[in-house]
Amino acid sequence: MLMVEPGKVPYETEVEGGYKEIQKAIGCDIFQATYPFEDLVAVLCDEEGKLNGSKPNRALYDQDGDMYDILFGKFMVVGLGEENFTDLSPELMEKFKERFKHPESFMQLCGRVVAIKEPIPGEKAPGKAQGQEL
Repeated sequence: MLMVEPGKVPYETEVEGGYKEIQKAIGCDIFQATYPFEDLVAVLCDEEGKLNGSKPNRALYDQDGDMYDILFGKFMVVGLGEENFTDLSPELMEKFKERFKHPESFMQLCGRVVAIKEPIPGEKAPGKAQGQEL
């Protein structure tokens, strides 16, 4: 599984057990599963992350590259098995490590919320900011 925390580079982790262990790993009372990608993966995040003071973490973008939502607090990207969540394949692990590689900062600019990808020490600074209208 891939853990993504605000302000950090994503990292691989394992969660043994079920619901309670996932809650503990994410740091929430109730988590939700969302399916924002065509790949057989789920994003597990705090259901109340936008309401409980969790830090904004990463933006979600549509197929045109426009931001449509922001994930708050820690979240995990997991694979989808026939009946349960499962480990990510090595290919999906690399794909989502790259997708969420850069921590993001958010700010309001000209009536839009914009995401600014933060540089990782030792790497060239990432590209342009992406925005979402309010």
